[in-house]
Amino acid sequence: MNQKSTTQVPVPAHDFGVLLSPTARGARLARLLAVEWLRSRELPYGVAEAAAQIVAEFAANAATHGRVSGRNFRVALRISPEALRIEVTDTRGERLPRLRPASPEGDSGRGLLMVEALADRWGVELGPVPGKTVWAELTLPQP
Repeated sequence: MNQKSTTQVPVPAHDFGVLLSPTARGARLARLLAVEWLRSRELPYGVAEAAAQIVAEFAANAATHGRVSGRNFRVALRISPEALRIEVTDTRGERLPRLRPASPEGDSGRGLLMVEALADRWGVELGPVPGKTVWAELTLPQP
């Protein structure tokens, strides 16, 4: 009998990760999956809501500005005793996000201002080449 043996690496229960297509549909799915995972972790309402908004913004940016045909973007959520970390990795390391003043007439350009207001910390890490990871952390209330 010829059987293939595959080994799955278990993902810790406090981590979530998924690869999605860099499309509007992929960005929407990122938010929906993150909301469901966050709901199952019973995080405080304010933290879960802020995280959902940040995932939506980072995923939309990955699908819009970080898009490379045929390359997915990755969403990862990690919970530690101190914080929830949100990471979105795309393959456009040369296009770094930056805060800029939003035009009152414009219909875009406010997303990172929202992230700045909601997150306790956020930033960008280069790599793996040719990509980048945009991350945000939300401090968890201590008992």
